[in-house]
Amino acid sequence: MRNIKKNAVWYQHIKTCKQTGARLGIVHTPHGSFETPVFMPVGTQATVKTMSPEEVKNLGADIILSNTYHLWLRPGEKIIENAGGLHKFMNYNSSILTDSGGFQVFSLSKLRKIEEEGVYFKNHLSGADLFLSPEKSVQIQTALGSDIMMAFDECPGFNHDYNYIKKSVERTSRWAERCLNEQKNPDKQSLFGIIQGEGYKDLRYQSAKDLVSLDFPGYAIGGLSVGEPKDVMYRVLDETTSLLPSNKPRYLMGVGSPDALIEGVIRGIDMFDCVLPTRIARNGTCMTSIGRIVIKNAKYSADYTPLDPECDCYCCKNYTRAYLRHLFKSNEIFGARLATTHNIYFLIKLMKNIRKAILEDRLLDFKNEFFEKYGLNKNNPKNF
Repeated sequence: MRNIKKNAVWYQHIKTCKQTGARLGIVHTPHGSFETPVFMPVGTQATVKTMSPEEVKNLGADIILSNTYHLWLRPGEKIIENAGGLHKFMNYNSSILTDSGGFQVFSLSKLRKIEEEGVYFKNHLSGADLFLSPEKSVQIQTALGSDIMMAFDECPGFNHDYNYIKKSVERTSRWAERCLNEQKNPDKQSLFGIIQGEGYKDLRYQSAKDLVSLDFPGYAIGGLSVGEPKDVMYRVLDETTSLLPSNKPRYLMGVGSPDALIEGVIRGIDMFDCVLPTRIARNGTCMTSIGRIVIKNAKYSADYTPLDPECDCYCCKNYTRAYLRHLFKSNEIFGARLATTHNIYFLIKLMKNIRKAILEDRLLDFKNEFFEKYGLNKNNPKNF
């Protein structure tokens, strides 16, 4: 076991919900603290699309995620390091988590070769040959200066045979140890491990056992929300979160739909991220208290009510559905900005309400009320 004497990031447990076992806590980082459960907006290329860092912060986001792979390609980690690190480069003085780049290597590059030393693949922008290893991933993230770095793992997705996933899990465990050995400043940046294993219970158990033995200051559950049915994701969470230390943060990667956020919290998850709210916003789809709204639809052309009457975000306090639809039909960027503002605020407020429900030991009641109002029931299921 590798012991880290001083961690830059640590978890403070506040309360456990008596109804569900969900956790309320605080994660402390060198750039501030944030309450959990938390949703992290994604700023892939050092920006949350269409928004300024100040706007994101004012929505209540005390932590965001940026993408190691994309920042490595553009503008390059050295440029960001010479600017004083990612916080100064993008003018965001709160907590930042960077992923390892592993997911992008496996999802964007069709031509790749996995070896023990790392992954050989093609730059999705230029077609140039690239190589990313556990050591290189940590080196890039160290240069970026994020508060939380992620270990480089293999992200095989779902529907692979057992033997392949078994070898993948074993490789991910070896790579995780190499990442820890490459880490230079554990008192300034913390490195989280990633549990893999697809839908195989024994492989998830083995992955969790391997990584917990390495004593990471936090753990992510990877390889989910990649196309598998949600009931499969929830089963994997049920089987995995109990294997992780109760005194360290638990992070479910790539999840951002309201139903999955609530179900994940009930299963002991503290941290979530996803491009969903910003991506669908740019297409004119908005999350509201009564379900999703596709604002481009003609029925909103003369609707002079707020996007969501129960929301107090900048968009809902100042503009109507009719105006928002007009912006989208006219291809005005302001429409995407307003919809993005609303969707991010919606999820941040959802997490705030979840934390309040945990504090009051009524998270299951909150879930049932939210699902009924949002239209998430067996007769009328929605993805988000």
